Amino acid sequence: MVVCRCGPDDGQFCGSGSGRPDPLGRETEAKREPWLAPSPEGNSPGSLGTECGAGGERFFRWKTYISSRKSDSGTSLYKLHEKTWYSFSQCIYKLSNLLPITCSNRVEAWTRDVDFLLHQEGRPMVNLIPDKTKARIMEEDWQNTDKATSWLRKEAINITQPFVLYLGLNLPHPYPSPYTGENFGSSTFQTSPYWLKKVFYEAIKIPKWSPLSEMHPVDYYSSYTKNCTGQFTKKEIRDIRAFYYAMCAETDAMLGEIILTLYQLNLLQKTVVIFTSDHGELAMDHRQFYKMSMYEASSHVPLLIMGPGIKANLHVPDLVSLVDIYPTLLDIAGVPLHQNLSGYSLVPLSSEASSNNSKSTRPHPSWILSEFHGCNVNASTYMLRIDKWKYIAYSDGASSPPQLFDLSSDPDELTNIATRFPEITHSLDQKLRSIINYPVVSASVHQYNKKQFISWKDSLGQNYTKVIANLRWHQDWLKEPIKYESAINQWLKTNTNL
Repeated sequence: MVVCRCGPDDGQFCGSGSGRPDPLGRETEAKREPWLAPSPEGNSPGSLGTECGAGGERFFRWKTYISSRKSDSGTSLYKLHEKTWYSFSQCIYKLSNLLPITCSNRVEAWTRDVDFLLHQEGRPMVNLIPDKTKARIMEEDWQNTDKATSWLRKEAINITQPFVLYLGLNLPHPYPSPYTGENFGSSTFQTSPYWLKKVFYEAIKIPKWSPLSEMHPVDYYSSYTKNCTGQFTKKEIRDIRAFYYAMCAETDAMLGEIILTLYQLNLLQKTVVIFTSDHGELAMDHRQFYKMSMYEASSHVPLLIMGPGIKANLHVPDLVSLVDIYPTLLDIAGVPLHQNLSGYSLVPLSSEASSNNSKSTRPHPSWILSEFHGCNVNASTYMLRIDKWKYIAYSDGASSPPQLFDLSSDPDELTNIATRFPEITHSLDQKLRSIINYPVVSASVHQYNKKQFISWKDSLGQNYTKVIANLRWHQDWLKEPIKYESAINQWLKTNTNL
């Protein structure tokens, strides 16, 4: 079994001989997308065009790859056979982590209730590496990919027991920007002409934005802290999206190395391969970049499975979640599933009837839950997806208005119809509360944030004032340091109950 994941916070490689691979996988229809350039041959696909969870026109489409054209990097666009990829394309949503990774992100999350508004990111930017032939832009990811293929050639080929290989890629995650200057803390969309030429630039849509005065208050906070409330030209927006697509193409090439290696070792037909991502990329949808949002571009990510025993040419419309991967892996390995797992096995949805040896007895529910409690959002956020509806609730359900979108008629999520359809809004809110008592959870998060901040502040002692002034928000903070530190002191005095 091989599990590939794009977009985690740090790339990883891990291989071991364990687990019992039970088959899965096939192919989906080919469709030309903005980031897929025609190949020189003219009658076969260009660079493999997965989408690691972006929004708008670029959602989760995988192509059918028939050619085995060699790229300059030595990667074959691996011949995927008649039974190749199986896609849960309209479907998979991620449950975000409770806490960010870095100290700065954590402090920003803990203090989101404080009465101030500070830029926490630099303005999103692009960077074109001038070398036209350079294909290996994200060196660390390529190094981990090389380690994975090397392990397959040296270890997996000789293992008589089933094996599990996990490869975590940072791409197409944007790169961190310089630690000083105007773009401190921002994200850089970086690529080379080698990948950028594969992007169908003219097909890239410019997303529609609501006026700043009409934005949902949580969206405005997110856009402001991400430094996206200023003016952007259409070229700037299109460039950011084009560079992101090019970064997806580079990610695809890494996956191609894994698939090609499995094929060359005669392991492909008996190996389960799963590809997914931990979050999407807004790429200027809703006047934002990065993630931390329940909009499709951020929360809707790819999930593809290939291997023996899976229905061919299958695009499953069911809504599924990343928490379903764990029970799916157990089911593939023949491990009995505990009834109290949060997720559900996807094997029954994907397997051919003759190959369905699933031990799962629980049908997947029709809804998906996602929640977020981190930085760049000033309220705990909860999403319920069911049928064509997306319902988003915030905090205690009263202090910030909910959002309701009909994705069948409003796929870009531009019109909040919560007040227009009060009965549907109420029904979905009751359903959400039956799944998770979100006002109670939000209150617990508020208490946790304050407790963690106090502990962090106390640990710094006399260095506190200097450290807090020089986090990612330093450019705004240092303009009026006394004002912002006083705002935090006032917040610490209110509703402490610790």
